[in-house]
Amino acid sequence: MRVDILGPVRVLDGDGRPVALGGPRVRALLVLLAAEAGRIVTQEQLIDGLYGAEPPEGAANALQSQVSRLRRALGRQLVEFHPAGYRLAIDPQDVDAHRFEQLAAEGREALRAGDPARASGALRQALGLWRGAALADAPLARAAATRLAELRLAATEDRTQAELELGAHRELVGELRALVAAHPLRERLRVQLMRALYGSGRQAEALDTYEEGRRLLDEELGVEPGAELAAAHLAVLRADPSLGPAPRSGAEPSRQGLRAPLTSFVGRAEDLGRVRRLLEEARLVTLIGPGGAGKSRLAAEAAAPAPLDVCFVELAPLTDGADVAQAVVDALDLRDTMLPSPDRPATNPAARLVTALADRTLLLILDNCEHLVGAAAALADRLLAACPHLRLMATSREALGITGEAIYPVQPLRLPPPGASDAPGYPAVRLFTDRAAAVLPGFTVEEGVLDHVIHICRALDGLPLAIELAAARLRAMPVREVAARLDDRFRLLARGSRTALPRHQTLRAVVAWSWDLLDESEQAMARRLTVFAGGATLEAAERVCGLPEELLTSLVEKSLVEVVGGRYRMLETIRAFCAERLSEAGEVETYRRAHAAYYGDLADAADPHLRQAEQLEWLAMLDKERDNLNAALRWAVDEGAAADGLRLVGALSCYWWIRGRRAESAAMAAELLAVVGTEPEEGLEEEYAMCVLASAWAEQRQPVDLGPLMYDGSRAFRREFLNVMLPMFQGPPDDYDVIATMTAAAIDEISPWLRGLNHAGLAFMQQNLGRHRQSWIHFEQSLDHFRELGERWGGTIALSGMADLAYQQGDYPTSVELLGRTLSLAEQLGAVEDIADYSCRMADSIVRMGDLAEAERQYLRVVELAGRSGARETSARAHLGLGEVARRRGDAVVAKALMKQALAECPSDWYSAEDTRLQIMLGLAAAELLAGDREAARDWYTRVLASTEGVNMPLHARAQEGLSALGE
Repeated sequence: MRVDILGPVRVLDGDGRPVALGGPRVRALLVLLAAEAGRIVTQEQLIDGLYGAEPPEGAANALQSQVSRLRRALGRQLVEFHPAGYRLAIDPQDVDAHRFEQLAAEGREALRAGDPARASGALRQALGLWRGAALADAPLARAAATRLAELRLAATEDRTQAELELGAHRELVGELRALVAAHPLRERLRVQLMRALYGSGRQAEALDTYEEGRRLLDEELGVEPGAELAAAHLAVLRADPSLGPAPRSGAEPSRQGLRAPLTSFVGRAEDLGRVRRLLEEARLVTLIGPGGAGKSRLAAEAAAPAPLDVCFVELAPLTDGADVAQAVVDALDLRDTMLPSPDRPATNPAARLVTALADRTLLLILDNCEHLVGAAAALADRLLAACPHLRLMATSREALGITGEAIYPVQPLRLPPPGASDAPGYPAVRLFTDRAAAVLPGFTVEEGVLDHVIHICRALDGLPLAIELAAARLRAMPVREVAARLDDRFRLLARGSRTALPRHQTLRAVVAWSWDLLDESEQAMARRLTVFAGGATLEAAERVCGLPEELLTSLVEKSLVEVVGGRYRMLETIRAFCAERLSEAGEVETYRRAHAAYYGDLADAADPHLRQAEQLEWLAMLDKERDNLNAALRWAVDEGAAADGLRLVGALSCYWWIRGRRAESAAMAAELLAVVGTEPEEGLEEEYAMCVLASAWAEQRQPVDLGPLMYDGSRAFRREFLNVMLPMFQGPPDDYDVIATMTAAAIDEISPWLRGLNHAGLAFMQQNLGRHRQSWIHFEQSLDHFRELGERWGGTIALSGMADLAYQQGDYPTSVELLGRTLSLAEQLGAVEDIADYSCRMADSIVRMGDLAEAERQYLRVVELAGRSGARETSARAHLGLGEVARRRGDAVVAKALMKQALAECPSDWYSAEDTRLQIMLGLAAAELLAGDREAARDWYTRVLASTEGVNMPLHARAQEGLSALGE
């Protein structure tokens, strides 16, 4: 949040939107607090500032009322009460008055340090914050307003002083005349006006200005001019060079080689401000970034308002580094009028530049240095060392690499995140809209068009040049066609401005320019990197590409690769170009296979860690590698590499389940099964079983019979997570006691994690038999094992099972407490589907505790979460819960409608959903009773009773109770 009080008060939220404040008293209160942001302002000070020396009766109450209104506008947390008064709890730098004071101080210090360019920049920025009189909405705060006004005038004097030292005499004359007229007795302003007039060749007017000041001082104050004014008078009389540099010819700074822009400058306001600040702080600034990112345009815009001469030198047409200095000589129009002779050889261009620029204040821009980076760096280093008033800005795809260089990476334009409501305001979308409107008048991003525009901008990585080329295609085809054809982006975007540099006329030429600057080994690394789908770690890139890390670093330096969060990635446009080169080199199969092998090994290494204390770190790592892992599995499917694919599925199943990524993995597993068939390679039977089971996740259906792999509790599979998957899909055993005995007998022979899992399995068996005490004991033992391992997912299984036991016994507060602990673990794991499940169970207990409003809120959240993760059973349970809320409120019609919706969306061919279906039937029976239809209720109870005979004792008992109540 930002508060501006240098003018009419305004508040802007984090997105730059104005915040409504209310009446004048509230605005005045905000001004008084903002002027002391971060510090306590006493009630007495606030009352004085609001009401003056004679406040009305009840002023303290009135103040509290204004504070309440201000809190409603800003948020209670931002207006803090303290025993001594109130405090606006924001960073002082978020208040323009405080930023102004800091910038003014920085400018004054730079001026004292002999850096007028930096001083001018800081002071202009400070003064630009003013929009009118300070504290305009708090007229009684006169002392503070007067102090700020004095600081503003002092900052203005410092700024004009800095710009006089930069040689801007002619430009300042008019402004200084107005300032002197407004403050006729201010001697420093008069001295500055004299300097500006003298530097503009107007010595007589400078002397007249002194005489006018001397007369006013005598008439108004009866004093003689001060030492500074008297010294300036004497210096003008003597034509003393101490008055400043000789005046430039012409009224405006020269702009050699800087073309007037033909299009608007969109989406770079923040970059523009940062580059200008860098130019104030450093003498060499290099803008680096990939081709088409907009470096040249940004450099030109950053230089446009500079209060000094600018020379823009285009190096792209050059082919020899020896021509760089001469190109700068030509751009500066430095003519040597004397012909060379034996006695006077031709002057070296670099030496001529040193002589010409030794005392000149100039911003020199060297554009497109990448192909001549060594020569450009050598010239820049020589000129900066010999010419103290010179500043230099370069644009390049790699840095110049010399001491003192400030590097500014120019990133692609910002893209809207998925689902952003303000997508049209994002820079990339704004640029496309602006350029599209230029070729197709009236173009707007209305509904139906916006999605296509966002797709185009994302597919083109937010690169300005690529976006402009795409927008230009609207002359020939609708936006939806442009979006649909971007798979062949290089052919589609093959027409640009005829007057642009050749390498900027097509998208292919932009990337080819960078490619041609690489040596053979760098090109090899660049094309091989394209097998990575989601970026790569340094280790992965080295292993898969078979090349040393130095080459990867070189590609980063040359803007072909970027480093984001420790991962190396290419923009999609660059990746598409380099992928073509991989195909041309005949290396696709070799490096896709190497990629798949590396990620198969990585998945195998990660799998056991997912069931240990370090599981969060390994889950996070697999999240980062998700695209690469999917690409490796895709390769196995495409190439018919059944064994490799099965090993990946076996290693990734635990990860998919914990993270709730069951739908996407089910689709890939199903495709792999089509390759594998029904006869897996020997030794991969367990992996095959996991692939079969994973393929059933999305449909939530009973998979095919796996024969000898049926789970009986007496064995531990080599693939540990298969011990979870098989029982989950096979359903309850025919003989609980036999399986329980076999499970208990084998429990000491297996790993600690499986011991925890088997105790949970025994607990569920005992629970289904109605043996709650034995079930609780096994859940506790399971939880102890998982706690000892530090394993969170297993902990959720045990805790949620205990919560279900508490719920069945009517101990709803305990159930809520246990589910709260379960949710805490599930949220650490980031498992959206499990969070939805446990939230739904918690809402079930909250309903029974009588808090229907909170239960309804929870169920609605579950519906949203379940929809996001595709969990149909959980969505069905949430609608059942909403129906129960309606039933308890006495609304039988809504209750039945919601419960029928739940029954319709609940999976009917997956055993573990059967329990939910039975609960929905019981809910419908209760809803029918509320509606007065006893026959319908009896039918539902009877169906539940028949389905639970000898299988699910708790639900069987509930159905019997219902029928008994009906007189059956």
